[in-house]
Amino acid sequence: MILEVADIRIQPGRQAAFDEAIQQGLATVIAHARGFKGWKVNRGVESPERYLLMIFWETLEDHTVHFRGGPLFAQWRAIVGPFFAAPPVVEHFTLVGKHT
Repeated sequence: MILEVADIRIQPGRQAAFDEAIQQGLATVIAHARGFKGWKVNRGVESPERYLLMIFWETLEDHTVHFRGGPLFAQWRAIVGPFFAAPPVVEHFTLVGKHT
């Protein structure tokens, strides 16, 4: 499993609208992507315009090739992109260990 972490900075004062938009985009677009396994999104406490979006994918290619290269990516960006103050910084991770 691959964890995609997107560090998102939005325009000041638009948190409430972005909270709704990102959840809508995740439920109506991302949830239908090949290899999608789940998501989590957090808003910064000290920096309320900063969000960390975590999406779990079956494989790296499910995100980088199939999602980003397919029609769902444009739909996703149409929903969340207007809020961005800068392009998100996106990285991928693999699990080393876990304790809950």
